[in-house]
Amino acid sequence: MKKNSIKIVLALFVATLIFSSFISNEKKPPYLNPKLPIEERVKDLMSRMTLEEKIAQMCQYVGLEHIKENEAKYTAEQIKKRDDGGFYPGKTSDDIANLVKEGKIGSMLHIVTAEEANYIQSLAMKSKLKIPVLIGIDAIHGNGLYRGATIYPSPISMAATFEDKLNYDCGKQSAKEMRATGSHWAFTPNIDVLREPRWGRTGETYGEDPFLVGNMGTEMIKGFQQGDFTGTEKVIACAKHLIGGGESINGLNLAPTDVSERTLLEMHLPPYKKAVQEGKVFSIMTAHNEINGIPCHMDYHLMTEVLRNQWGFQGFYVSDWNDVERIYSVHNAAKDFKEATLFSVEAGLDMHMHGPQFGEYVLELVKEGKLPVERVDYACAKILEAKFRLGLFENPYVDVKNKDKKVFTKEHQASALEGARKAMTLLKNDGILPLTSTTKKIFVAGPNANNQTTLGDWVKPQPDDKVITVYEGIQSLGKQKGFEVSYSKVAENSKKITDEQINSVVEGAKNSDVVVLVLGENSFRHDWPNKTTGENIDRSTLQLSGRQLEMFNAVKKTGKKVVVVYVSGSLISEPTIEKNANATLFAWESGSFAGQAVAETLFGDYNPGGKLPLTFPRSVGQLQMVYNHKPSQFFHKYHDVAKTPLYPFGYGLSYTNFNFSEPKVTGTINNATDKVTVTVEVTNTGKVAGEEVVQLYIKDDISSATRPVKELKGYQRVYLKAGETKTVTLTLTAESLAFYDLKFNYGVEPGDFTIMVGNSSDDKSLKKTKFKVANRINLKK
Repeated sequence: MKKNSIKIVLALFVATLIFSSFISNEKKPPYLNPKLPIEERVKDLMSRMTLEEKIAQMCQYVGLEHIKENEAKYTAEQIKKRDDGGFYPGKTSDDIANLVKEGKIGSMLHIVTAEEANYIQSLAMKSKLKIPVLIGIDAIHGNGLYRGATIYPSPISMAATFEDKLNYDCGKQSAKEMRATGSHWAFTPNIDVLREPRWGRTGETYGEDPFLVGNMGTEMIKGFQQGDFTGTEKVIACAKHLIGGGESINGLNLAPTDVSERTLLEMHLPPYKKAVQEGKVFSIMTAHNEINGIPCHMDYHLMTEVLRNQWGFQGFYVSDWNDVERIYSVHNAAKDFKEATLFSVEAGLDMHMHGPQFGEYVLELVKEGKLPVERVDYACAKILEAKFRLGLFENPYVDVKNKDKKVFTKEHQASALEGARKAMTLLKNDGILPLTSTTKKIFVAGPNANNQTTLGDWVKPQPDDKVITVYEGIQSLGKQKGFEVSYSKVAENSKKITDEQINSVVEGAKNSDVVVLVLGENSFRHDWPNKTTGENIDRSTLQLSGRQLEMFNAVKKTGKKVVVVYVSGSLISEPTIEKNANATLFAWESGSFAGQAVAETLFGDYNPGGKLPLTFPRSVGQLQMVYNHKPSQFFHKYHDVAKTPLYPFGYGLSYTNFNFSEPKVTGTINNATDKVTVTVEVTNTGKVAGEEVVQLYIKDDISSATRPVKELKGYQRVYLKAGETKTVTLTLTAESLAFYDLKFNYGVEPGDFTIMVGNSSDDKSLKKTKFKVANRINLKK
């Protein structure tokens, strides 16, 4: 009996194990098994999803706290015209929360606290399939919408460094801060090529050159994604905005862009090709504007034929803010929102930013047979793939208690400071800089002297102890060195500077040895009434806003020495200041440590080496003015102003001098895989150490279709001690020489190429040589 009892017990035990295993497997379907390949997990999950649940993954909404805040601020009509605030008339934040619980929202944005991020995910875990929410945020140069984040120099500031690695570091470190605070997806980099500097979003770009833009944007992508972005310290990058917003017909955001096919292929698209093929970017945002008559959100040719089919884009497309709706409401290219939805999804759009109706229309269109279900399946699969790779199914939550240990760390602070230092661009210096004991009394004034305008756009107000303003930097370092530093406050809104404030600045100037005027523009998103540049704040002039020039002229009349520090993401063209100031330093929007970097530069603790990533015209009347123009552009001249720029692309001074040897070319290019090296010796001929940016330009001497007078094809920032010489080697490939010929075939034509090497795009700064390509080389478009 005992043996039988034991057998029965064992049998029951085994049966229990089998049953428990069966139950366990039922509770944990294959898509929740992290050991399975992601492709299998996606397939399993989608097999369990209804059409409605798949479409829900294509729908993005703003966060609950954001909704509550904007409901209190704006009416339904006002919200239609805004690109920075959102809510949904007729739906409360509780209604949106219920949609998350029901699994009807795939993604959310504008969630800026870890606590809200966790709450959203807790709602998603109550849904049938427990699919986590993909949270996106505008982490343009650091996770700036999070209070306490590291704020790196803005993209245009980073471009001035001419050092790609800084963008990689910014992306990698920003990703860590994003994941620690609940976000998974950065709506950056902006790889628009800036050809119209009146555009308020200049500060979000990397400037006017497609080679520089492509390099820096791709490094940022690599930093964010770290390959396939698997794990808990990586995020998805988002290349934007496809395409042409940097060359609108009037400089206004969302205005039409009308350029030739050649300009589109050779100027605007190369950064996207690099982002897709080298950066492996997993999301792309389409642009507000139309391109050559086609609203970008319904451009099948670019989205599907070129980027997906031709270049192999493997990720998903997301709309920009309300831009599917604008296909009909602004562009008048569809009869209503439903038809606009059809056109955009047919073209290749995978996710809608933001709000209701879009998903409902996609469902109706599929059921009506107008939209193939395969488009929904593709979009859903790509979005789910992202969530699986990010590890959100394993752990959608963040550790709220320890989040701040990963934010504003010493390592991140050091990177932000390095970027700020290397962005400092000295435009003029009559010898007054660096400041010495002959200028013992320093007076600081100006609308950007003592506030957070140094942080740039897409940043919330940060804790004062995590930001060094320009005045604070000068005051702190000046005190250490025995200088007397005083300050006078003027209106932060340059248009509200008063006579009394100008008089106060003049009096302060009289009692000083040197005046540091901190002028410029304000793109600070959370200071909207005072903004003079930034998203949706475009300019009709390139001059200083408000009464800043008037204040400069009043100070100059005192006879005191004047150093102008520009804080701005947009270029400033003030020939009067360039003529009459003793020195001008362009500090851009250099982030958390801008004030320290400015002070170190003024006092000579740091030798500036930044270079202009865009051409500075003398006036708005010279536009379009870019360095890589066609040969005939300046055949004639203006009767009232020189046809040369105020400052050329690539320009920037140092406290030392550098000498370049004649460049030498080694090798030949006869096929698609050949390379040549260009070497040049650079010597620091001054008395102090410094950094120089070696710039390599080419010109195709004779071509079947006209080519630019020069094109940037290489650069390297190099540090040299006083008297030191270094050999710098840069590489050219067949791709470097290629273009679209008369019949739009892509490749290299035989003939001579001029090689130019120097420290700016100005002909006077360049040493030249030539080399020949013997035969035509065809390349893949």
